Amino acid sequence: MMDCTRYRQSMLVQPRDPDPALSEHRKSCPDCDQFTARLLRFESRLERALGVAFAEPASARGLQMLVKASGPTVRSRSSPKGWLAMAASVLVAVVVAGSLWLGIPGSSLAADVVTHMREEPQAWLRTDVGVPDTTLQNVLRDSHLRLADAGVVSYASSCQFRGHHVPHLVVQTESGPVTVMVLVHDKVSKPARFDEQGYRGVIVPVPGHGSLAVLTRGSATDPKTIDQIAHRVLDSIVWTG
Repeated sequence: MMDCTRYRQSMLVQPRDPDPALSEHRKSCPDCDQFTARLLRFESRLERALGVAFAEPASARGLQMLVKASGPTVRSRSSPKGWLAMAASVLVAVVVAGSLWLGIPGSSLAADVVTHMREEPQAWLRTDVGVPDTTLQNVLRDSHLRLADAGVVSYASSCQFRGHHVPHLVVQTESGPVTVMVLVHDKVSKPARFDEQGYRGVIVPVPGHGSLAVLTRGSATDPKTIDQIAHRVLDSIVWTG
């Protein structure tokens, strides 16, 4: 499965590349879909700018008149060739600035989730011992939810993520430990699967309550099973506010 970095590098080389793998990634990743929209808008503006730059600007004659009227201290007159050179220089500056803006890989929600997981490797223990109920309730309280029947929750922490404290849980399943992050401040429009840096998972929308990230470590768990686990966790959530 293609990751966000490879997708964006490919799109910067050829924004209208018909490769099905690119199209499939774009459909599953809202952040890269927005990146593509920005890139295509920039391409359209660039094409229009090229069309203007290589036709003599209609405003050139008016500005030449302004230069004449400015007094004897101005000794040179702008020529059409000078205007074309100026337009080309401005266009190059616009292209460079736009390329820098688009070339900086945006931090996708999936990438941020994976980065957070890498900072807490101790959470991935396989165990049948759950955290105390009071600990779990304290972690979930600020997000206004409780879990009815999600299985054994072996890890529960209120973590700093994108400027907010969010519940970070590990649920023990038949497939092994599964991390769940309740992202009440991050909305997604549709499920987004990801497979990055040794982690595989899905981010699903929760209408009215942001989104839910569910992921496993390694590639042993197939995407269909991850989807089933995500829906099981969703079904166990009881929103209290």
